[in-house]
Amino acid sequence: MRVPLPALLGGSALLLLLLRWRRRRALWRKVAEAQERQERSLVRMEAAARRFREQHPSVNMVSILSLPLPELSKKLRDGSLPPDHVFYAYVGKALQIATETNCITEFLQESETQLRKAKLMEKQGLLYGVPVSIKDSIDCQGHDSTLGFIKNLNKPAAEDSVVVQVLKRQGAIPFVKTNVPQSLISYDCKNLIFGQTCNPLLYTRTPGGSSGGEGALVGGGGSILGIGTDVGGSLRFPAAFCGICAIKPTGNRLSKRGVMAGVVGQKAVAAAVGPLAKDVESLALCLRALLSEDMFSLDSTVPPLPFNEEVYSSTKPLRVGYYETDFFTMPSPAMRRAVRETKQLLEEAGHTLVPFELTNVDCVVFSYCVRGMFADGGRSFVKKFEGEMEKGGTGLLFWLAKAPHWLKTLLSWIAKPFVPRFSSIVRSMKENTVDEVWSLHHEIEDFCHQFIAQWKKLNLDVMLCPMLGPAFGIGYPAKLSVAVSYTMLYNALDFPAGVVPVTLVTDEDEEELKGYKGYYQDWWDRTLVKAFRGSVGMPVAVQCVALPWQEELCLRFMKEVETLSLKKNSFF
Repeated sequence: MRVPLPALLGGSALLLLLLRWRRRRALWRKVAEAQERQERSLVRMEAAARRFREQHPSVNMVSILSLPLPELSKKLRDGSLPPDHVFYAYVGKALQIATETNCITEFLQESETQLRKAKLMEKQGLLYGVPVSIKDSIDCQGHDSTLGFIKNLNKPAAEDSVVVQVLKRQGAIPFVKTNVPQSLISYDCKNLIFGQTCNPLLYTRTPGGSSGGEGALVGGGGSILGIGTDVGGSLRFPAAFCGICAIKPTGNRLSKRGVMAGVVGQKAVAAAVGPLAKDVESLALCLRALLSEDMFSLDSTVPPLPFNEEVYSSTKPLRVGYYETDFFTMPSPAMRRAVRETKQLLEEAGHTLVPFELTNVDCVVFSYCVRGMFADGGRSFVKKFEGEMEKGGTGLLFWLAKAPHWLKTLLSWIAKPFVPRFSSIVRSMKENTVDEVWSLHHEIEDFCHQFIAQWKKLNLDVMLCPMLGPAFGIGYPAKLSVAVSYTMLYNALDFPAGVVPVTLVTDEDEEELKGYKGYYQDWWDRTLVKAFRGSVGMPVAVQCVALPWQEELCLRFMKEVETLSLKKNSFF
């Protein structure tokens, strides 16, 4: 008997709906299991911290948590502070911050075993006994690196990433993994598995991303040292938004083996692994520990450049380039004031400040960064989302990556007279030939050499730059992908860049914001002013930059900025 065509089509449609429902149900089950694991982790942390407090009621947790990393590390190594006192003080504090901000995805239970071994071993390593938090995307043996994707659940890493191996060899104790935005290509911090992470300073604000869980945990005092990654500002946004310090090294100064990337294989925009901490000296201590023989022997692609103590400890006056704006993203009043006040402090301290003229940032953002990261038209980026239930957090980029070439061309042409930035971003998302990709890489190399030539013509040591801030409200980063211009420039150039908080938003800054128009006066500029509003009391940072492989000079400059700002202000 022949089945009527309408009945056949109806049956097929019903079958497809049933299969789709079953697949989604299976995905939700995986999400629920992951959330239960997260909850169990927090319960284990609570039980461990409570057990220690009951057994050691006289231990002053507050005094331990108040110690800066260099002093804490010294006390651990000389034996005046037992490692279990430090470990459980931070487990307890991390639990509190996780409850408030949802920044921790998993407690690394083997950290307690490592702690017991540390108590028995002869003290060694610069980070002996120091609890360290690790970003989700950095492999820890036996644990998932999800990047916020459901498909990556229940796929534990076979071994530790090189950076985690080196941390352990230096005596550090990785104890938690922290939340990230789905795909990492966002400077908010939300995914369908673990949800939204909040800023510890103001819960309605984003902590930044993609190392947002790290920013929230370190910024809230639940970790004394965190390890994250940066491909467009992913260390610097969380640090600036949460009022702490971070450094993005030159891309290959620290090993990226075992570190998962948001866009795999692209070489146009350099990614980097780096630390976040409350102060610059803590960042320097971390790099001293990581830039060891262990790093170079475990990953021979990393140049064997140990930490240069002489450069970091130098007191020679610096010749500092500076600019207040990149003429692409208009700085908020607080951003501009942060640069001006820091410039004045540096001049009063005997340093020479030289104006630096920044040009063609729109070309860097669109032609180099967006086009370089999505050189295949965004196909590999879209592929990462296959089978996922949510594509949030990436906003316009995901939609454009999915759009066919003819639609991108048409949209770019129609939009050019009215919204030129939108037109440029659409045009930059087209699929490139191999020849075009090679030409692009050559253009980026030329741009880098031109930038360095301008730097050397002015005989600069370092550069003082604005850093986007204050922290946006949750959800705004997805609407403001173009606002990464201040940070992404130094990924395209592959220069080391760090952030240091220097001031807080004032009532005067908020009042000045009423006159904010932006350089393009388009939808992005109108949205940006809304994102800046209502931020009185929130921290604002500056960016400190050096030439490639000069992390120690970058840190030395950051330390100078930090010291001068602390002398002037008493809010940190």
